[in-house]
Amino acid sequence: MLLSSIICFLAVIIPAAHSGKVLVFPHDGSHWVNMRVLVEELHSRGHTVTVIRAADSWYISKTSPHYDTFTVDIAGGGNEDFFRLFVSEVIKIKRSGKSAWARFALDMELKDKFFELHKKICEVVTFLFENKVLMKSFEDAKYDVVLTDPANGGGVMLAHYLGLPLVFNARWTVHGEAHFAVAPSPLSYVPLPPSELTDQMTFFERVQNVVFYTMRMHLYKQVVGPNYSPLTSRYFGPDVDYFSLFQAADLWLMRVDFVFEFPRPIMPNIIHMGGFQCKPAKPLPEHLEEFVQSSGEHGVIMMSLGTLIGELPRDLADEIAVAFAKVPQKVIWRYKGDRPATLGNNTLIVDWMPQNDLLGHPKMKLFISHGGTNGIYEAIYHGVPIVGIPIVFDQADNLSRLRAKGVAKVIDVSELDRNIFQNAIQEVLNEPSYRMNMQRLSSLHRDQPMKPLDRAVFWIEFVMRHKGAAHLRTESYRLPWYSYHSVDVILFLLTIALLVLLFFVGLVWSCCRCFRLCLKRKVKSD
Repeated sequence: MLLSSIICFLAVIIPAAHSGKVLVFPHDGSHWVNMRVLVEELHSRGHTVTVIRAADSWYISKTSPHYDTFTVDIAGGGNEDFFRLFVSEVIKIKRSGKSAWARFALDMELKDKFFELHKKICEVVTFLFENKVLMKSFEDAKYDVVLTDPANGGGVMLAHYLGLPLVFNARWTVHGEAHFAVAPSPLSYVPLPPSELTDQMTFFERVQNVVFYTMRMHLYKQVVGPNYSPLTSRYFGPDVDYFSLFQAADLWLMRVDFVFEFPRPIMPNIIHMGGFQCKPAKPLPEHLEEFVQSSGEHGVIMMSLGTLIGELPRDLADEIAVAFAKVPQKVIWRYKGDRPATLGNNTLIVDWMPQNDLLGHPKMKLFISHGGTNGIYEAIYHGVPIVGIPIVFDQADNLSRLRAKGVAKVIDVSELDRNIFQNAIQEVLNEPSYRMNMQRLSSLHRDQPMKPLDRAVFWIEFVMRHKGAAHLRTESYRLPWYSYHSVDVILFLLTIALLVLLFFVGLVWSCCRCFRLCLKRKVKSD
């Protein structure tokens, strides 16, 4: 009787949970850092998660207590060597100057590397689709949803093949910034990343935005079209456009927040979850806490340029080290290159650091960052101003948005030397507006009715419960461009107006002709 009463009581107070199955096709590298947050949260809520990874996966562990893995026995192209060599080449190009030729060379380098990466992704997808036994096992597993990062098209293809609802963990698609793929994006006030423009553009900046958009869309199609179009035609038929599969996603979990993003139109199936990976700081390891406390009233500066930029050209690292040696603050620098000869006693070099916990420490004064999305949201969350050194991808655009909001000073790597670097550090440290503005953004970002991570997981579970979210998805992507922009309607109305005008012109001409004929007859009769 007692046991039955306890069971009944628990059944009343504990809501029923739907334990689902989630198939994850991630994008490797730093994108996995935030995808892993969603995976671990889904696991903690009782869902079974299976992650597909390539044999040469860099970030994604083969074993984990939070998810099962299926390793595709071919290279996926996203390994550490690929990205490190690419970033090294980009740094060389950027330091060669800011000429139009250097910009063109950088665009071509991006094009070639991304083409190679998407080619490898398509090889992974082909390997999956050609393994009929494997695909049958996926079908038999009865997954509820596919969760993927649309920076590659693997998860999109897999979801369509299996007929499963599709949820994106997105900032970028294969065609650029994700909002442009699914939401109205007027180029008059919505800047295209990575143009580094704001939502308040002059006439010539709007011209620049339109030209930049046209060129970028052409470049993206050149990179991804030759890879995904044959794959789509082969498995889904010639009438299926590969990008329409992206636009048909049930839900877009966007890794942005409007303290960072400029105001713009959105759609019902877009859920913003910027900063979902942020959390309160935990105590530092003992050796780091001692170093931080030794800074006294001056506080600490932290520098990390991300995993891709583990080391810099030696002369550049020496210039940075000299600048650090001249500041009164203690410096923690995540760096894997050779120890700079000019390193000061106030600077601690580490291979790894608890970035979130350091940013949340009361003595943290400044964050020197490459402008990666994860890092800048942690800085916003903890209210720490930034000196930015963008290198590649969306980093320059991310930092330009923070600069527009008065919370960051940005340095081009082609111009960086000890004096410019030290002046930038001193400006952000000594000008109170940087910290005040960042603390204001932090306050706005935290003032939400629901944590971004909880919101994201709720909507993933919503899609699982309801087998999709078609009622939130617009069908505008099925329209041809002339219908989407109402060109056919405008031409039709103009044609009707022209016919009416011609009718009245003809009527007036006929009346005038009849009047002249009558006048002539009257003259003759007279």
